[in-house]
Amino acid sequence: MNKNEYISPLSSRYAGKQMQQLFSEQNRVHTWRRLWVALAKGQKQLGLNISDAQIAQMEQFVDNINFERAQELERQVRHDVMAHVHAFGEQCPQAAAIIHLGATSAYVVDNGDLIIQRQALRLVRNKILKTLSVLMGFADKHKALPTLGFTHFQPAQLTTVGKRATLWMHDLLLDLEEIDFVLNHLKFLGSKGTTGTHASFLELFDGNGEKVKQLEAIIAAEFGFDGVYPVSGQTYSRKVDARFVNVLGQVAQSAGKFANDLRLLAHLKEMEEPFEAAQIGSSAMAYKRNPMRAERINALCRHIITQGQNTAHTAAAQWLERTLDDSANKRIAVPEAFLAMDGVLNLYINVAGGLVIYPKIIHSRIMAELPFMATENIMMDGVKRGGNRQDLHEAIRVHSMAAAANVKEHGGTNDLLQRIANDTAFNTTLEQLTSLLNPENYIGRATQQTEEFLEDYVRPALKNWDNKTSAEDLMV
Repeated sequence: MNKNEYISPLSSRYAGKQMQQLFSEQNRVHTWRRLWVALAKGQKQLGLNISDAQIAQMEQFVDNINFERAQELERQVRHDVMAHVHAFGEQCPQAAAIIHLGATSAYVVDNGDLIIQRQALRLVRNKILKTLSVLMGFADKHKALPTLGFTHFQPAQLTTVGKRATLWMHDLLLDLEEIDFVLNHLKFLGSKGTTGTHASFLELFDGNGEKVKQLEAIIAAEFGFDGVYPVSGQTYSRKVDARFVNVLGQVAQSAGKFANDLRLLAHLKEMEEPFEAAQIGSSAMAYKRNPMRAERINALCRHIITQGQNTAHTAAAQWLERTLDDSANKRIAVPEAFLAMDGVLNLYINVAGGLVIYPKIIHSRIMAELPFMATENIMMDGVKRGGNRQDLHEAIRVHSMAAAANVKEHGGTNDLLQRIANDTAFNTTLEQLTSLLNPENYIGRATQQTEEFLEDYVRPALKNWDNKTSAEDLMV
């Protein structure tokens, strides 16, 4: 690595090997050459004068790309696609005359991007399933462990640690629905020519429009697409790129929510991300265990979400049948969104797989707040002992305010139960009141909800999951 040149941290620090390979120059140009071969094969099949020998020579050099020669040619012709056309032709002299026949640059660039971005989104989908698989084990293990719920980050009714994890998982399931929609509605650009009218291909086939349409269908099928976009200019609508990046933005919203929750819980000392034996949490404060991976997730998610605005502006700025101000932007915005997303999911999988919880801290926080939450039960118990519901409600309100002031203003403990026990209107003892403070009595159906969610939603989503993600690709 040349230390005097800028290297994107997305490739050097964050994204996994597989995602980097998808957006590599090798894969990009390799995909172009596959498209040129598919075009020649389709044209031959439909009657153009292209020989088997020409196609065979092209296939021989699909993987053996002469990049240095292409770079040399691009400095002369100032056009990357044509530089590769000529470089490919030099390797395949028999086929040089028919490479890129009838096509415009968008034939390889746009179709190639659709192929690569589809593969990348499938990889994202696979890693979301990996994340769900890891979270499912965590949720199932802690489905019945009571914990203090929070609304507005203020103490609220109890939930369970596992039930809270289902909220993270539900967000990811919503993302899977959107990803599947994008993948299921993705089409191929095809071979539509310079303004999308098929004019050059109509000329090649002597005005036979059916053969022009057949050519598109043949090429689309070769790359696993069930059809082409019915109309386009020279390029596919840049709304397609925006759709890709927007769905990544939705995954980033989900991951960002998880990371923020974890950071809040780490502050409360209830839950932490994995912390390795030799890891340094702070360069100055040696005792600290900063949630650095969760913070990194948030940082990358912010980048992904903002790229959604970038691709939206690009789609809106297109002129008529084609303009080139999308090209430089698109080369950066779309791959970066995918690379950043890969980094996010690698981190998410790593953190979710090593979450550390502290049940005693969780329990102590519950018990500090539970007297307030148990007041309705205490009031009902007082009514059973002969009290007046309205009088007891007012008494609880007064005692609660006083107990809260004792905690907040004087740094004391929550003495609400003692205050109520001392109030003869309730006709009870401290021991009897304490018996009402079993956390399991205040979690509602959280345990059952978790079990039902895992069984009815998560396991079906994972049913046909083929986990092929390598350990190397998940390194963080």
